[in-house]
Amino acid sequence: MLRSLLADCLALFFPQACLACQQPLVAGEQHLCTVCRIELPYTDYHRLPPADNPLARRFWGRLPVQQVLSYLHFMRHGRTQLLLHQLKYRGQRHVGHTLGRLYGAELAGAGLAREFDLIVPVPLHPRKLARRGYNQAEAFGSGLAEALGCPSRAHALRRLADTESQTRKSRAERWQNVAAVFEVADPRAIAGRHVLLVDDVLTTGATLEACGAALLQAGARAISIATVAAA
Repeated sequence: MLRSLLADCLALFFPQACLACQQPLVAGEQHLCTVCRIELPYTDYHRLPPADNPLARRFWGRLPVQQVLSYLHFMRHGRTQLLLHQLKYRGQRHVGHTLGRLYGAELAGAGLAREFDLIVPVPLHPRKLARRGYNQAEAFGSGLAEALGCPSRAHALRRLADTESQTRKSRAERWQNVAAVFEVADPRAIAGRHVLLVDDVLTTGATLEACGAALLQAGARAISIATVAAA
């Protein structure tokens, strides 16, 4: 009881903010306020057959994938962009972990908990990792792993080159920018497994395609993809 009273007092003087809109949370709310839980632009693509999933079609003829899943639609100047901005540029690693747990619970509820053998995040180059202090894809993947009861291997992939930003590049330029820059650290950890490859945002899919190709070359049985958002 004392702990509960102390928590209530702390919440009164130092209220937690909603991760999406930054408004104070009220009693009974966790991580996201009630309005944002209702109004966030969820994709719900995990409820569709893979053949009907528009994200999966982006990889047709490029990379054989089982599932392509994104929690949210990316909308410029919207709640999703604010969440991603906090995760990538404001040092808010917990945003990724929380979104991973929330989405993982959704995927588990849809019967996907046993689909995947291993979760692998898209890696950052060591220099970028040192500047940021953490890998946002790893944070998201750790939340997914917790909710799905699936092991995660943060360093299964290595990035061999510190590539330029992809933001202003065309699809062809993005692929050229990341081709042959990823390798599997230990193929024995990958061989024969259905790998869920995770990242923060799916845009053209060039980075995910390059990572998926490296995993398949190392002996992965199958590849699926999950991201926080899809543009």
